[in-house]
Amino acid sequence: MKKIIGLVLGLVVGVSLAFADAVLINGAGATFPYPIYSKWFDEYGKMNPGVQFNYQSIGSGGGIKQILAKTVDFGATDGPMSIDQLTQAPGRIYHIPTVMGAVVVSYNLDGINKGLKLSGDVLADIYLGKITQWNDSRIAAQNTGVNLPNQGIVVVHRSDGSGTSFIFTDYLSSVSSDWKARVGKATSVNWPLGLGGKGNEGVAGMIKQTSGSIGYVELAYAKQNNLPYAFLKNQSGNYIEPTLESTSKAADGASIPEDFRVSLVNSSNPESYPIVSFTWLLIYKQMDSPVTGKAIVDFIKWAVTDGQKYAADLDYAPLPSNVVEMIQRRLTQVKY
Repeated sequence: MKKIIGLVLGLVVGVSLAFADAVLINGAGATFPYPIYSKWFDEYGKMNPGVQFNYQSIGSGGGIKQILAKTVDFGATDGPMSIDQLTQAPGRIYHIPTVMGAVVVSYNLDGINKGLKLSGDVLADIYLGKITQWNDSRIAAQNTGVNLPNQGIVVVHRSDGSGTSFIFTDYLSSVSSDWKARVGKATSVNWPLGLGGKGNEGVAGMIKQTSGSIGYVELAYAKQNNLPYAFLKNQSGNYIEPTLESTSKAADGASIPEDFRVSLVNSSNPESYPIVSFTWLLIYKQMDSPVTGKAIVDFIKWAVTDGQKYAADLDYAPLPSNVVEMIQRRLTQVKY
């Protein structure tokens, strides 16, 4: 009996010590990379059971707010922090790219599957309320032979602070001077019209249930929800389908600054899809906890190297090798 009690006590103590040694890493932010982050947390946890992740997919705006307030160990955003936001931080914040992704323009039109053609100026004018019907002559001119319905366009956008919105409005600002002057680019903007959905999930759901709607979501969410998406006219005049290959082309020849805060929209590459961005993790250069700091850096080192093999299956483009090398150099500067 004493042996049994001893074994039980030993097991309890062993389990307690295992939990005591576990590192819990808290993060919050972008919904755009949530599918790949979830996969990474699961796979990394299998190899490193002493490291656990708690990630809140609340949008890039929320991720920036929480890293500024230091209520999380890392933030996540699809739109780089502004200079003003960075100066508000209690310490230096590093932007670490994790993967590249495409924002697609999805729609709900009976009988019209993937491949509706749209140019940037037409898309901007739809979101400005200048084009209100699906059979408008400017849409029809780009879609010869397509039976566009005489139906009103229902615009859908994000209701929360969103890096996906930053990427989308960054693109619209680059192709429409009217949009740039009236609305601009930000994680949250004053939308001229439309319905708001929370997160990529909310926008995808709203498009799916609303006939005549148009909206923007990350490519993975469109595929997961079987949503059709448009082929967009790029800077070279080519209508490009959003694929891993056309997403990757956006970084070809791009000048990547040391702080990684760069826009990849509207690339001059003739084969590039025009609404592409890095998505970033936000970490402090000086970590508060040596244990948590080392765990985060070790995880990021794995994510940008071995973890990249999971990207393609989830419709993200892996990081270019030159960017991975830059990230590895940056991580050596993190103090913990």
